[in-house]
Amino acid sequence: MLETGIKGQQQTEVTYENSAAAVGSGLLEVFSTPCMIALMEKTASGSVQPYLDEGQGTVGIELRVKHLAATPLGMTVRCESELTVVDGRRLVFSVKAYDDAELIGEGIHERFIINSDKFMAKAQAKAAKR
Repeated sequence: MLETGIKGQQQTEVTYENSAAAVGSGLLEVFSTPCMIALMEKTASGSVQPYLDEGQGTVGIELRVKHLAATPLGMTVRCESELTVVDGRRLVFSVKAYDDAELIGEGIHERFIINSDKFMAKAQAKAAKR
């Protein structure tokens, strides 16, 4: 059962592949904002997946974050999430990211519980209209 307080944690090593220079969000070889956001989404979604019914998943619907500090190649970034609101199918998480030295990002992330098959059928129907 989904209840507030569910926590998640994920981590990744900062490499050239997840740097701003590699993903095109800047020119520098530091952990990119898009990769920080992806880590936050992965952490939040992974934390609640075990509590969902078979065939259900979650999709991100909103993210309000600040990227507070740069992280160079070779460091580890750890993300933590906490489910703070359960409002029907709407889930709200507090998300924070840390490198080996400090807090590098924080914010609020909202996800929505979906039926995976219905969601994909709707997406595929859109593709068929092209």
